[in-house]
Amino acid sequence: MQIPTHCTLCPRACGADRTQALGVCGGGRQVRLARAALHFWEEPCISGTRGSGTVFFSGCPLKCCYCQNFTISAQNFGREVSTRTLADIFLRLQEQGAHNINLVTAGHYLPWVLEALNLAGPGLTIPIVYNTGGYETAEALHALKDVVDIWLTDIKYVSSALSAEYSGAPDYFEVASAAARTMCRMAGPPVMENGLLKRGVIVRHLALPGAMADTRAVLEFMATELPKGGFLTSLMSQYTPFYKAREHKALNRRISTYEYRQAVNLAVELGLTQGYMQEKSSAKEEYTPSFNLEGVEDKT
Repeated sequence: MQIPTHCTLCPRACGADRTQALGVCGGGRQVRLARAALHFWEEPCISGTRGSGTVFFSGCPLKCCYCQNFTISAQNFGREVSTRTLADIFLRLQEQGAHNINLVTAGHYLPWVLEALNLAGPGLTIPIVYNTGGYETAEALHALKDVVDIWLTDIKYVSSALSAEYSGAPDYFEVASAAARTMCRMAGPPVMENGLLKRGVIVRHLALPGAMADTRAVLEFMATELPKGGFLTSLMSQYTPFYKAREHKALNRRISTYEYRQAVNLAVELGLTQGYMQEKSSAKEEYTPSFNLEGVEDKT
């Protein structure tokens, strides 16, 4: 894959000439990173005891009004690095004891990521985690098939009205549901070793205030349309009114205990018990990492 001159790396297919300008995602001609460090706030089977080697890519194809990482996703904060440096970052995180390499919102830099993984070569021996909001093309997923071990994906909404209002993507569920099916098919059932996920899919859903009907629809899809035993569920309560969330009346608060209890009970009723359910106390701003360019260097 090459630097796109008519970009179709994400479902927006904005057609930007990335050698000359930024795409809708904020991506340009070179990888931009905001942080590359050990991270302890993923699911326990990802973070383990030593941390996940998490690489946060700047920019994002989605436009979520409540994004907790908005300084990098919407405001595109970060530093450009070469693919050689990106490969070195992967290897350095492995040397620091990371259980895996966790690529956070990397799809709009797919050609660069594939090149960096190739440059890292056989010396990179820990699993590769692809951490995505779920808004991915089939072509991107198949390009990653032979390099990704763990798919960490979202299904945020079923409602096109909600996904249009909150993330600027009325086609979100169509895209994300197809992506989740593809990931489950490519990865197969979860493979655990000493409490760590070595291969498989985690499907996340962040319960939003005032959107319990949509949470029900998401969980019903997961229970009936994805392979039973073929993925881990991660039901999250950590929603906090970040960024532009307060401009939307329903989002101008944290989720209530009653609402989240409803979501948990429904997940249990549907048999979605293989995985994780966050404590209600997880809705804290300190769960957002500091984006201070830690671990991001380019010496080329």
